[in-house]
This record gives sequence, structure tokens and C-alpha cells, in this order.
Amino acid sequence: MSFTIAQFLTAFANASALFFVAVGLSIIFGVTRIVNFAHGSFYMLGAYLGVTISGLLMPLLGGLGFWLALPVAAAGAGLVGLGMERFLLRRLYRSNELFPLLATFGLLLVLQDVTLHVWGPEDIVGPRAPWLDSAITLFGNRIPEYDLFLIAAGPTGLLALWLLFKRTRWGILVRAATEDREMVAALAVDQQRLFASVVALGTALAGLGGALQLPREAASLGMDLNIIAEAFVVVVVGGMGSIFGSYLAALLIAVIQAFGILLFPEITLVIVFLVMAVILALRPQGLFGKRESAFAARVADPHTPLLAAGTAMKLGALALLFFLAVLPLFSGRYVVIIGAEILIFALFAASLQFLLGLGGIISFGHAAFLGLGAYSVALLGADLGWPMEAALLVAPVVAGVVALAFGWFCARLSGVYLAMLTLAFAQILWSVAFQWYGFTGGDNGILGVWPSPWFAEPRSFYWLVLALVATALLLMRHLAFSGYGFALRAQRDNALRAAASGLNPQRLRWQAFAVSGACAGLAGGLYALLKGSVFPDVLAIPMSVEALVMVLLGGVAFLEGPLLGAAAYLGLKTELLSYTSFWRSAIGGIILLLVLIFPQGLAGGASQLWRRKGAGT
Repeated sequence: MSFTIAQFLTAFANASALFFVAVGLSIIFGVTRIVNFAHGSFYMLGAYLGVTISGLLMPLLGGLGFWLALPVAAAGAGLVGLGMERFLLRRLYRSNELFPLLATFGLLLVLQDVTLHVWGPEDIVGPRAPWLDSAITLFGNRIPEYDLFLIAAGPTGLLALWLLFKRTRWGILVRAATEDREMVAALAVDQQRLFASVVALGTALAGLGGALQLPREAASLGMDLNIIAEAFVVVVVGGMGSIFGSYLAALLIAVIQAFGILLFPEITLVIVFLVMAVILALRPQGLFGKRESAFAARVADPHTPLLAAGTAMKLGALALLFFLAVLPLFSGRYVVIIGAEILIFALFAASLQFLLGLGGIISFGHAAFLGLGAYSVALLGADLGWPMEAALLVAPVVAGVVALAFGWFCARLSGVYLAMLTLAFAQILWSVAFQWYGFTGGDNGILGVWPSPWFAEPRSFYWLVLALVATALLLMRHLAFSGYGFALRAQRDNALRAAASGLNPQRLRWQAFAVSGACAGLAGGLYALLKGSVFPDVLAIPMSVEALVMVLLGGVAFLEGPLLGAAAYLGLKTELLSYTSFWRSAIGGIILLLVLIFPQGLAGGASQLWRRKGAGT
């Protein structure tokens, strides 16, 4: 019994920092409708600032310096957040909802390298909390005093935020903006100032969460990505924009983690995302959220029709295909291998574009299907000894069938809840791959996944990749201009009107999952053969984010966009990696510039230039 109570106390302490991060994310989303992917960076920034500021203040003020460092670090993170809103987000409020996501991902990369440059690659251990650096005995267990402080900090923060939003004019305006931004604008409220203050508060709360962790966790460069997935889970489970929901969800997740590691150590990582998936399947708006109505995904401009390829484009495509086919004849081994990788990721990105651009379906977990294809080939080929050709045929089938199962749940949702459910499913698969050592090899992965002898030579394998990728791309393009493709776009632009016309939007979206998943599975199978091994990373969040970046970089509204995006992203990454260790900030900066200058992506920018040139002549 006493041990159970100790576990509860530990869970409650863990919940506080998670609550501050999650509630900041929830507040920002509630008002701005922006999913801030860089929110974990402000948590990390709060921790590093806390180390530095406490190191400066403690020699002058003693223990008081540590406690002063916590709010100062939070304020520092809030100031950086204010700059993000002023110079980046403010320019994107009226744009497609995916562009702020891409922009915040670019910012995340920049902040990672800035942190690396300022504080170095080593983990930094923070000071112990003065006056709370010992433990007391409760119910026969030694409980750190600082944990008791954290247990009190969570409800205190919740009460302060409740008073702020319920008892102040600013809070009333924020709640009004959450419900109806147009109405708030009609009341002559300065929306820019209101949004800026909300973003500053939300990022300051994330910074406070990071600073509060200092006596319990070293400041490290991986903190941002480690916390962001949990924060997303808390926000979605609690309900977007709900403060109470965030706190209760943080408690729920912390308790599940604290007891899950004891009761189900083999599936610890799965449980949290399993809970999230079940809650979203039963109550799509989360425990305390409101059902979405207006916030449905709109990822392509309905006034920009998708045009069939003209003669010039067909000739250009044939010329490109010819160039790619003869590339190995005059290129070295390195270029051929990089070329094969770009083709594989072009197919992966195109499969995501099929969901996003044609179906209006935002997916944060598309790597699940890439990973399913990769593990199918690895398990069948390396473990069971199947021929490579047979394993490669099975890969898209497995990914397509699982996508069909996932799609049945996801197709009923829309907007960010749909995106989060895809993230949950992907994380469940990643957790299974990471923890099921007997089947997947865990983090050791599966090695020795090589092509058959006649495709073992890089040039032969490249031509196989080119043939399969070109076939899959042509199939998706054919579907885009078929009756099914027009129906899919119709439900994307206006689901109610499509339903009134006799279409079944949910079924169309469900079928899109199967097509997209199968194509991504084929890409995954080829990726496993290219690398010769498979690790859980292929299913992880960064892989899904990279696919999103490729699609948005190339242009989500253009079928050619993913090809350009994959080539540009991987080409830049490969080149920059060979020149500098700060390649993340370079890519992040380029992403930010592209989002601000070419919001329609590379394909959209090229299309605009082509039209202007045509008009000029």
C-alpha cells in the first residue's frame, strides 16, 4: 500500500511539468489554431536558461537565486516566443494551416542548433533545489521534498490560469477569440496584440516546465522531441483549449506511466498512445474539448484546380525519366545510391500528398506505413528467408491492409484530432518495434536485409527502384484524375456538399488511406533493401515530419510537389551534412524563407514564374 502511494506521489510530481508544457501548447492552439511543433524547444530553452541564470544568481543571492531563476527562465522563453509570433507566425495566420506547422518545424531545427552552439553537446546537470534538497518519510517511503513542491505547483498553476482566464478582461477576450475570432475582430479588439500575448504566455509556460525539471533532469539537446509527443498526447486527451482537461490528462498520463512500467514493462511505451487512440476513437474531441465544426482540414486552395498534364509537361516528364534512367551510366556509386534514396522518399512523400493534397487528410504518423513496409521485407526476407521479390510484393499489401484498419478509425475525424490519431497509431507501432525484442530486435533492429543477387549491384537496384517508383507515381496520378480522384477532392473542398451530392466522404477518405498506405509500404520495403537493415527510427515521429516537410516544401497542391520537395530536402541535407555540423539551422532557415516567400512550395513558385513569363511574352 505504501509503495502504491509513493508511486502516485511520483506520478503527481511528474504531471506538473508536463501540465505546464501541455497547457501552453493548448492555449496557443486554442486562440491561433496553430499546432506549434517547436513548443518542445521552449521547454528545452527554459531548462538551459534555468541552468545559466541560476548559475549567475546563486553566487550572489544564495538559494534565493535558484528560485528567482525559474520565473526568469520562463520569461526568457516567453520573449523568444514573442519574437516567433512577431516575425514568423503573424505572417502565417491567414495561410493554410499546414504552413505554420512547417514553419515551426523549421524553427525547431534552428533552435536546436542555437542551443548546441551556446551550451554545447554535453548534458548539463542543474543545481539541487535549495531548502528542498532532502527527503521526508511518508507512509514508510522516502519522498523528495522537491517532488512535494512540484505536486503543489501543478494545482497552483491551474488555479492561477483559471483566475487569469475567468476574472480578467484579457482572459475573457482570449476565451472569446477561442470561440469566434471574427466576432472578437468585429469588437475592434487588437487581435495582433492579443495573439502575441497568448503565444508569449504559452511559450513561457513551456519554459517554466523545463526550468522546474532542473533538479530532477539534466538539460539536454533531446529534451524538445522527448516532451513534444507527450505534450501532444496530453492536449488531445484533455481536449484542445481546455485548461482543466490538460491538467487531468497530464495526471492520467503520468499515473499510467508510473504504474505501467511496473505492471506492463514490455509495453510501457505503447500504453500511453493506446489510451490516446481509444479516447479519440470514442470521444474525438478529447475528454473536455468541444467538437470541431469549422476547423476542418483545408490543405489546398479550392480555387486552384488540379490540371492534367499538357504536352510540354508530358515531354518534360519523359525527359526527366530518360535522364534518371541513364544517370547510373555516367555517375559514381555514391550518386547512384543517393539517387535511389531520393526516389524512394519521393514515393513516400507522394503517398502522403495523396492524403493531404487530394483528400485533405492531415497525417502526423505517415511513417507507420513506411515502417510496416520496411519491417515486412526485413522479417520475411532476413528472418524467414523469403526471396526479396516475394517480400517486396507483400510489403505494400501489409501496409495497405493496416492502413485500411487505421483508416476506419481516422476517416471519421477531421483536422488536428485526425492528425493526432494518426500520430498515436504510428507511435503504437514504433513502441511495438522498439520493445518487442523477440520479434523485431528492438532498438538493435534487423540486419542483413539485402536485395537478391541480380539486384545487389547499386546500378541494378537503382533501376529496380526507378521502375517501381515510376509505376506507383503514375498509378497515383491516374487515380487523381479518375472519378475517384474528383470525388476525393470534392469531399476535401466541401464535405457537406459532397455528401448532399450522393458521395460518401468517410468511405472516400478511408479508401485514400489504403492507397496511400500501400504506396508508402512499397517505399518502406525498398528503403529496407537500400539500407540493408531496419531500425525503429523508420517508424518514429521525425520520419513522419520529414515527409510532411518534403510535401509542403514541394507544394501540397501540386502532384509534382513531393518529387521536388524530396529532391530539395534530401539534396540539401546530404550536402550540408558534409560541410557543417550545424546543418539543421541551415535547413530550418531555408524552410522558413520558403514558407514566407513561396507559401505554395517550390512547384507553386515555379508555376507562378511560368505564368508570369507566359503573360510577359
